[in-house]
Amino acid sequence: MRKYILLMGLVGTLILNACNKFLDVLPRTQIPEDNLFNTEQGFKDALTGVYISAKSNATYGKSLTFGTIENLVSSWDVTTNTLEQQLGLFNYGDSRVIDQFNAIFSQQYATIAAINSILQNLETNKSVFKTEGMYQIIKAECLGLRAYIHLDLMRLYGPMPTAPNIGNQLAYVTEFNREIHTSISYEEYRNKIFTDLQQAGELIKNYDPMLSYSMNDIRNPNGVGSNYKPQDDFLSYRNMRMNYYAIKALEARAYLWYGNKDSAYTSAKEVIEAKDSNGDIKFKLATGKEFTAANFSLTTEQIFGLYAFDLATTYTNFFGNATYRKGTSSTTVTNQLYGNTGTDFRESSLWNVITLSNGSKYNVIRKFWVTADNVTVLTDYKQLPMLRTSELYLILAETAPFSEGIEYLKTFRANRNIAGLAIPSDIPTLQNEIVKEYRKEFYGEGQAFYAYKRLNIPKLQVLFAPSSATVNYVLPMPTVESTN
Repeated sequence: MRKYILLMGLVGTLILNACNKFLDVLPRTQIPEDNLFNTEQGFKDALTGVYISAKSNATYGKSLTFGTIENLVSSWDVTTNTLEQQLGLFNYGDSRVIDQFNAIFSQQYATIAAINSILQNLETNKSVFKTEGMYQIIKAECLGLRAYIHLDLMRLYGPMPTAPNIGNQLAYVTEFNREIHTSISYEEYRNKIFTDLQQAGELIKNYDPMLSYSMNDIRNPNGVGSNYKPQDDFLSYRNMRMNYYAIKALEARAYLWYGNKDSAYTSAKEVIEAKDSNGDIKFKLATGKEFTAANFSLTTEQIFGLYAFDLATTYTNFFGNATYRKGTSSTTVTNQLYGNTGTDFRESSLWNVITLSNGSKYNVIRKFWVTADNVTVLTDYKQLPMLRTSELYLILAETAPFSEGIEYLKTFRANRNIAGLAIPSDIPTLQNEIVKEYRKEFYGEGQAFYAYKRLNIPKLQVLFAPSSATVNYVLPMPTVESTN
């Protein structure tokens, strides 16, 4: 039976609501809906609304970062007969689980609809653009974001790449209208992702400041000592936008998902080998310096991150009160996750045993701990990671010829201070070590489930999986997909 998705309501409302939140923070004046796409500034504000929509708790603000997606791989301790426990048991028939995945699905497609509204109006109102390259940048960001969200929809709700004919077919939505959008084949969906990414890369390459300035400059626009002096604030902080290198990094992730290792290797290597004008490597792996500076989310590694001005509150609400925790001491994490190396920066710095007011002790991750106030531009770590340099090193370790892949793994390990671990002697051992690193490196970021699903990892290798769980990576189609 063919499946359909209907995008409901006017996305102009979504865009305006999101923009108004942003404008209230700045603050700025509310934009009348009729005039939103009549000026270049209107398009900028609409795109800002898309980024804010992506930070919804239903998606990357919680559920697809440290919430639902991490509960699927039992990253956190749970209470009996709760939503979180049922997620860890892969009980997709539980009504609370159904509601959770319906909410994610709906929000993702709502954000896509907002993107498509911008793209549609870009073509009809192209004449309003007066700034050189602005049309290309906005269009490229929209195409890149559309591909990013569609890829995550496929990675969550679609089939396993090892069995693409078993599972859901999804709609790749490229138009903004009230029509029913028909789901398409796995191959068609894949092709549309790469069409969007290829077009985005071509559009933005000649205009993105990311290619002309160092990451230190990009992170400190108009700052003291920075060479990057944008006259338009919209072009500031390109590391928190869908920039050229984020598009290439996303390309590498997507190629790996679809099993094209050669292309994944090529795209990842382009980013890793990118250099500044002085010959320095543009995207460096973090070291102990970042952990010492309490930059636990490693913003220096984020090729693309979402700015979360309320991240301190998020941490307090979900980690500071031990809602999300792992164990009552450090033992479980130290031994089972990191192998008790005694050297791993993540092992020694990323977790903290806290004591609640009732005297209870819990081990919580500090990845999203930030200082809310009294920070400089360079010490403001309020970012949610979307694409990181470390992922590209793991992609290269997996896709390069064996001896070269070992070198990428060794480089990655050295920067996490675990160079002393045994070197894999064959491809299966290397693959196993890479999977372990996905679990360690992206704990609380939502990437482990996708790695397990991509490789169809058996239950015995799914760290912290409950003994009573039946691992099932293929989610049912959300019940909202045909709602009118």
